[in-house]
Amino acid sequence: MESSESYGAINSDTETSQAEFKALVLRHKAMIWHVCSNYSIGSAWNIEDCMQEVMINLWRSFGTFEKRSSEKTWVWRIATNTMLMLRRKDVRSPQTEPIETAGVEDKDDGTSDEHYQQLQQLINTLPEESSITIRAFLDGFSYKEIAEMTGSTVGAVAMRIARTKRKLKALYERESNI
Repeated sequence: MESSESYGAINSDTETSQAEFKALVLRHKAMIWHVCSNYSIGSAWNIEDCMQEVMINLWRSFGTFEKRSSEKTWVWRIATNTMLMLRRKDVRSPQTEPIETAGVEDKDDGTSDEHYQQLQQLINTLPEESSITIRAFLDGFSYKEIAEMTGSTVGAVAMRIARTKRKLKALYERESNI
């Protein structure tokens, strides 16, 4: 009798964990998609495959989340690390078709999807640390949150973002012959 009761407790805990995980994914699905779509540019991985890899890594890490950072920054970091791992794994296979931009906010200022993709491709050429920092900044994270995610200081994050903006501007002007 005792073993069936303990089995019930384990089963109940598993069901609770699965429900919590599903809720976590639903809360952050748009952000995960956004990270995957940004890192998928220039890659042989499509967005759906990338999202699947992120979900697997989130599930594997779910039980170890210590809540020392916000849930949002934790999910973003796992998604980013997963995409970096996939990129390293598949460096030699460039994407030949443009990514779908469904879900990307329409830009009121007339900026085309082509410019957005060009910016993402330029970000892909940056060193990994700069790429991670600028993507987090563009995703709306505060300097403090970015510092926590990257293990840097707020001052270092601010400096890296300023330098990366200047570098991206120069790269864009060079490519666009401005």
